[in-house]
Amino acid sequence: MDLEGFAKRKLREGEADNRIIAELCNRIVEIKQDRITKEQAEEISEAVLEESKITLDLKDELITGLKSNVRMGELGVGSRGAGDFYAHEKIGELIGATGAVVDSSSLSDSGVVRLPDGSKGKLIVVTVDGMHSRLSDFPFLAGFHVARAALRDVYVMGATPVALLSDIHVADDGDVAKIFDHIAGISAVSDAAGVPLVTGSTLRIGGDVVIGERMTGCVGAVGVADTVVTREGAREGDVILMSEGAGGGTITTAALYYGEPEVVQETMNIKFLNACSMLIKEDMVKKVHLMTDVTNGGIRGDANEIAKVSHVKLVFYEDRIRGLVNKKVLAMLKRREIDYLGVSIDALLVICPAEVVEAVKAVVMGAGVRIEEIGKVAAGEGAEIVVAGETKDFVPKFRESAYTPIKKVVGESGRNFELMKRKVDKAVEEAVRKKDKVKRILEFSQDTEI
Repeated sequence: MDLEGFAKRKLREGEADNRIIAELCNRIVEIKQDRITKEQAEEISEAVLEESKITLDLKDELITGLKSNVRMGELGVGSRGAGDFYAHEKIGELIGATGAVVDSSSLSDSGVVRLPDGSKGKLIVVTVDGMHSRLSDFPFLAGFHVARAALRDVYVMGATPVALLSDIHVADDGDVAKIFDHIAGISAVSDAAGVPLVTGSTLRIGGDVVIGERMTGCVGAVGVADTVVTREGAREGDVILMSEGAGGGTITTAALYYGEPEVVQETMNIKFLNACSMLIKEDMVKKVHLMTDVTNGGIRGDANEIAKVSHVKLVFYEDRIRGLVNKKVLAMLKRREIDYLGVSIDALLVICPAEVVEAVKAVVMGAGVRIEEIGKVAAGEGAEIVVAGETKDFVPKFRESAYTPIKKVVGESGRNFELMKRKVDKAVEEAVRKKDKVKRILEFSQDTEI
């Protein structure tokens, strides 16, 4: 529970101080139980209220946070659908031109920069992935899957990963063992893939003002390459290949919260990493046009992102895709009425010229991973899918497929998306102005120092 957020909300609603303190005290005692006395809880509540009042209505525009009046859940941020994709586009606009070889504007899996002159043109590939938010109670699995995801994002750029880093945040009442369990999961992937975990950070979520046991965090990865492939590389006439996939954090979460934990074991592999490693070793990166992992809202989301930045149309064949999804995973998704095309199945997607298809397949299958042709790249825009002989538009939903009971209740659609976009646009414009103002201040201070 966010004590500071609760106190500020009550202050804005005009709640009396004594009632706010009483409510805070009750919540603290409820969560901390015999680990705190009522007197201590009251002291904390009073301090939280005092700090909340002091910081409630600061007037300095550089200090105060921007407001869009659009909630994260309303826009579907993190839910890998149309709302989430829109938020990421706006992040790219806010950052602006960077001079990087690959930045967020390409919607690629990682960013790429070139080393300074004299370094023989080497490229540095950097990515970061957040752990699945619903795996807080399963730290090892959270660590395993987020580490694997970070390595995937480096590999699909055509780079060789050389280091991992982690960041873990556990709320005030969380068991310290969560840290070690989580790092063990990361290290399992690190050791198996031969990529060292070299540094990290460990903090509490919200310090003293967030109580409970929630955990969150991320894993970053760094890779090196001589050349890279991006999501902008698909070309008319290319062939789309996909490897077998059994899912990762998303499928694990679905299995756990639908009471089918036996499915989790199906996700515990590094086949994707092995396949990419072999493609790089066999120098296939220079021969393919694009590699990515099927994660962002499933193949529905990835297809449309690729089509958008590559300015082509992607055409898929549903029966071929279905045949590459792990049978136990697919059966669970069918039982739970979850659209497998709209969830992350962690398969490798390769788009390449027709003349190198067999070579790519031979390399991947040589790594012990199945891979087949599932579609083609054509002139046009967007994506289509052929289902039982019928061609249909293949578009992402507002949110990814609902893969837990709670997500089923929340739903896959959004309301007033156009209105939310206008509000988000305004907030981004204000953020750009704020950034530019601080840049001018910094530039002026540097000139003054000189």
